Amino acid sequence: MIGVLLVALFAQSFEQRGFIENSALGYPQTAPNDSGQVVDEMLFRWEASYKVAPWLKLSGAFDAETDSHRQVARDFHFDADDRSIQRPAFSFRRYSATLHKGKVTAEIGRQFIRWGKTDILNPTDRFAPKDYLSNVVNPDFLGVVAARVTVELGNDSLDVVWQPWFTPSRTPLLDQRWTALPEQAEGVAIQDLGARYPGGSQYGARWNHIGTGYEYSLCFFDGFNSLPLFDAKFDPLTNGVGLQRYYPELRLYGADAAVPLPWFTVKGEAAYFSSTTPNTDQYALYVIQLERQVKEWSFVGGYAGEALTRAGNPLQFEPDEGFARSFVGHAGWTIDPNRSVALEAAVRAGGSFTRFEYSQVVGQHWRATAGLAWIRGDMTDFIGAYHRNSYASLAIRYSF
Repeated sequence: MIGVLLVALFAQSFEQRGFIENSALGYPQTAPNDSGQVVDEMLFRWEASYKVAPWLKLSGAFDAETDSHRQVARDFHFDADDRSIQRPAFSFRRYSATLHKGKVTAEIGRQFIRWGKTDILNPTDRFAPKDYLSNVVNPDFLGVVAARVTVELGNDSLDVVWQPWFTPSRTPLLDQRWTALPEQAEGVAIQDLGARYPGGSQYGARWNHIGTGYEYSLCFFDGFNSLPLFDAKFDPLTNGVGLQRYYPELRLYGADAAVPLPWFTVKGEAAYFSSTTPNTDQYALYVIQLERQVKEWSFVGGYAGEALTRAGNPLQFEPDEGFARSFVGHAGWTIDPNRSVALEAAVRAGGSFTRFEYSQVVGQHWRATAGLAWIRGDMTDFIGAYHRNSYASLAIRYSF
């Protein structure tokens, strides 16, 4: 009898879910540094949580993956910090303990931390590195190892984060199409010299206030840019160039706000980025957007802008700046509980990006998602540099 009760209690406290997904991308054009036109990826993800006590919850997630384009490493080891150039074949996506008591919530371990209110670009979202390895225009988020404490006091909340070691965003491999080399570099042998990761910790704080008919927050971040600059080293013997990533110090001062109005909601977000690292950009990013929900339709549109106060190293990978100075929009239609359609676009002076996606659930476990992406522009523009990377995609997912 006691054993049955223990099993029942464990079942009530333990939750799990997961999926197996196969994704295929097809590119009509080859790229100068990548002749491959079909990339296939397979991902297994399992997530579980266990409520040890009313005030303590343990959470974890595990990924196993492989692909046809060697963006995933082929060695057998379990990765826990995502500091590799390739994706690890086996990784602990999340492992954390959440403690909640009264008005205080604390989470310790590898977790996902999101700041900001806008949807089309988040200048204040500094504890959220991304994986751009296989798709710059549709990246995935990476977790960070951190201690996070949130205190709620009525209409105000204070969020404090300490990250003991650095987690970089994962950038495209130098010999593949999502690294858009300038025309002058075509035919030059490029060697990937890896990365120099910074030491030291990162920390930040965000205060949020909810008022009558409005909401706003102020935030501060001190740490490192998760997106790299590159050191170039010329080898006269091979007539090639070696590139090594490094990550500049970064300090951010930011704010965001949301104001619901009768016809739409206005959202804004802005941040100023400064750095003591020589030869780095200093700049401000800001976003103004409008969003509206009409029955099964959702609309988001706005402008992402930039004000550059100091220009630095031209050898940098900076999608946030790259998508700035753009008019960006998103529209979604939930046809019924099993079907949905989405369209998003970004348009700026030198390039444009448009993606259409259709998703359908089949039965209780299967989902198919088909998409088309169209990228145009010239090589001098961040978006336009990927004009050879228009693609069609198909993902089949089995959830359990």
